Amino acid sequence: MRDEPLGPAKYKTTRWSSYNDALRRLGSLTVWLDPEMTWRPVPTGKRSRQLSLSDAAIQTCLTMKVLFGMPLRQTTGFVESLLRVAGLAWSVPDFSTLCRRQQTLSASVPCRGGKGPLNLLSPSRDITV
Repeated sequence: MRDEPLGPAKYKTTRWSSYNDALRRLGSLTVWLDPEMTWRPVPTGKRSRQLSLSDAAIQTCLTMKVLFGMPLRQTTGFVESLLRVAGLAWSVPDFSTLCRRQQTLSASVPCRGGKGPLNLLSPSRDITV
């Protein structure tokens, strides 16, 4: 008969400052928003009602939704707070606009596995309208 451990292994931490720093880095989040990004769309010249937000703005919101696994209403609040922290006075789409526009937006959010930081870049010049 083998001796089985009775519970999880216990470890003794001796370098508390480096342990605390490592835990703090796990919760670190950096989001880069380009102030030159085209948040409002260029007028199309058609006689119909113009879109109030560009495809880049919608894709940015939907990317945040997918990355953090949030419903659309929470996504709008999250993006609103990101814009406020960044000091950008851009309007945020409501959840119904996101829901409607995600059906027609031809953009993909690549998924990757692995360790290390995830760098999310959303250049507006690469998004075609």
